[in-house]
Amino acid sequence: MPRPVNRQVVITAALTGAADSVGKSPHVPVTPARIADDAIAAARAGAAVVHVHVRHPETGIRSRDVALYRETARRIRASEVDVVLNLTAGMGGDLVIDQEDPLKPVDGTDLVNAMDRLPHVEELRPEIATLDCGSYNFGDGSALYVSTTDMLRAGAKRFQELGVKPELEVFDSGQLWFAKVMHDEGLIDAPALVQLCMGIPYGAPADPGLLQAMVNLLPEDAQFTSFALGRDQLPWVAQSVLLGGHARVGLEDNLYLARGVKATNAQLVDRAVTIVEGLGASVATPAQAREIFGLAGAR
Repeated sequence: MPRPVNRQVVITAALTGAADSVGKSPHVPVTPARIADDAIAAARAGAAVVHVHVRHPETGIRSRDVALYRETARRIRASEVDVVLNLTAGMGGDLVIDQEDPLKPVDGTDLVNAMDRLPHVEELRPEIATLDCGSYNFGDGSALYVSTTDMLRAGAKRFQELGVKPELEVFDSGQLWFAKVMHDEGLIDAPALVQLCMGIPYGAPADPGLLQAMVNLLPEDAQFTSFALGRDQLPWVAQSVLLGGHARVGLEDNLYLARGVKATNAQLVDRAVTIVEGLGASVATPAQAREIFGLAGAR
């Protein structure tokens, strides 16, 4: 059965990501202070959830440094603005292959086991953290993202023990298949929270028909949100809502508000609010998001 249009939409702001985007826009936040400031501004604009990566403050390069997560989370939680904190747990899955010697270490590889991807989650206990649901070719060249079924089962079990809701990041239909397997095995507490990630080379293309097909495969009790990259980001807000889902925007996935106009995170959230309300839906508050997603509710 098709899902009805979603009338109460949770907006997530994905603030900075891990891509090489810092030199492409002055608005991409790098330091814990700037990331936290962007989180607060996005929340004030209407985001109920902020999705957080951290970067080396001096270089802008992606990081897994727990101290950077600690400082960012402290600043967000110390603010007067309520927002659901969603920390990435996908860092540590990057493998770059040498074509002549596949076992030779190559610059750009950052590959660790399932538990070593979680120390910041263990310490900070966010309400949500991401669990990337499979391996795939990450763009052109020799880079792979690695997340095996054993890694995923171990990660999902640890999330349950910590009381952290996994956002199941799904980049293709086979990954959705395995997310459903974990759901059926009892490793994912109801309601499952699924993020359908579209347009990332070479995962699922940003095709509305494919999004509908993937929505049709979701567990019945699942809540889902979806996003697409670049110029597809803002139209995808409507695509997701019309198919019964929630929405994600932010500089992790798109740097522009319009052609040639660099965006801030708050501006993208504000535009998403306009789209949601234009569809006759309302934007969920953080308290409503906690209820919709089945979160523990602790700040």
